[in-house]
Amino acid sequence: MRPRLLLADDHTLLLEGIRLMLEPEFELVGSVEDGQALLAAAKTLKPDVILLDISMPVLNGIDAARRLRKIVPSARLIFVTMHADPDYVAEAFRAGAMGYLLKRAAASELLTAIRAVLKGNHYVSPLVTRNALELLISPPKPGGKFSDRLTPRQREVLQLVAEGRSRKEIAAILNISVKTVEFHKATLMRELNLGTAADFTRYAIEHGIITAERSR
Repeated sequence: MRPRLLLADDHTLLLEGIRLMLEPEFELVGSVEDGQALLAAAKTLKPDVILLDISMPVLNGIDAARRLRKIVPSARLIFVTMHADPDYVAEAFRAGAMGYLLKRAAASELLTAIRAVLKGNHYVSPLVTRNALELLISPPKPGGKFSDRLTPRQREVLQLVAEGRSRKEIAAILNISVKTVEFHKATLMRELNLGTAADFTRYAIEHGIITAERSR
């Protein structure tokens, strides 16, 4: 029986390329383009391996990984991303990753990475610097990228506001009321000293919740 893979990335061409590469050896059970869709698909499909990006709309990969550990604890998580920044690498593993490789090396490393994590091993792209591994074994810095200062719900609202979503859009995506969205937004404004939409975006970028390309 072939291992079941779920793919999560909002770059359609990349997804298609990965699909063609992996189909001979693995069963590709689905592909999604944002973090919330990933959580729903993982719960339904119960994959053995999940390939995901860090920079995803609606819910970023790091926060999604933390949730996936509870939803599908047996699934192996492999990040396939453009981010070589040591902070991202370290946080990905703290969030539950077993593999981390860069998109520019994915074609040559992906099969090796998947085979490694299915055997219970970890895989880190050789292109990732030694600094990332040193960060991984050190405690996270307060206020650094992906700071855990906020609750999961606050982080969700923060990302969606930073992406330029309206209150009604956020309420629909998170399945909460507009008043609840307003409550969380007001709390974020007060606790983080944020005044404008631009402040939300800047904070989200500085703390690794979104990248500059995700803001609109």
